Amino acid sequence: MHTEYFVDKRSVVRQIWGKSDTILFIFAGASAEFALNKAVDWLYFTGRLPADPLGRLFSTVSYAREIVFSEKLPALRTIDTIAQIHANVESKRGVAIPDRAYRDVLFMLIDYSIRSFELLERKLEGSEKDEIFQVFNRVGIRMGLKGLPDTFEEWERMRQEHLEENMLYSHFTKDLFSQYNKHLGPMRYRILLEAQALVVPQKVRQLLGFKKASLLKPLVPLYKAGKTLKVDWLLKALLLPSKYKKEIRALDF
Repeated sequence: MHTEYFVDKRSVVRQIWGKSDTILFIFAGASAEFALNKAVDWLYFTGRLPADPLGRLFSTVSYAREIVFSEKLPALRTIDTIAQIHANVESKRGVAIPDRAYRDVLFMLIDYSIRSFELLERKLEGSEKDEIFQVFNRVGIRMGLKGLPDTFEEWERMRQEHLEENMLYSHFTKDLFSQYNKHLGPMRYRILLEAQALVVPQKVRQLLGFKKASLLKPLVPLYKAGKTLKVDWLLKALLLPSKYKKEIRALDF
């Protein structure tokens, strides 16, 4: 009997989300952009994100990976669970999360999946970029989101519009970065900032005051060589506190 998966086993999406280093860069970029989003107050409503930003990272990763690596029906149930969690938050606050905020998150996952893989692995073909777009667009459709793009080209245009219209440096931005600093410690926080500068779009870099070039850029070729020599684990250990070793190891399929 043929088993149907939400994401095809040969898909580049599985390659991207099956490696801890790619995932860490996806969330380095997303953590920077999240802090600038005009709807970031929703992440503060429950208080969970500022209280434990790293824990929330691994929680979000686990949901994404359940979708990417599960059979179709369990993956759809996971998406429905995510939608229900957000509906409960909306109910408690008494107001709906804007559709643009949902789209922003989906757009980030598409963009940083592409950016992180191209940084650490290779340039993607147009068909592969379209594949990434289609997977996350299907997640959005299942969640009932309105105003989603139909094609990768339309997504590129909307992504740029969202970057221009939906971001702002606010007191939430400042507080969230101070929480990153608090939970990571000064050295790892510095590494996080440099990792963010490697993958974020120009608009994000501009709003956060990042330099044009990341100090980590010259180290990327060394990191790639380290993966071949199987010493990349040491580099990952530098990025996150030791209490997350188990979670980091679990990211690799």
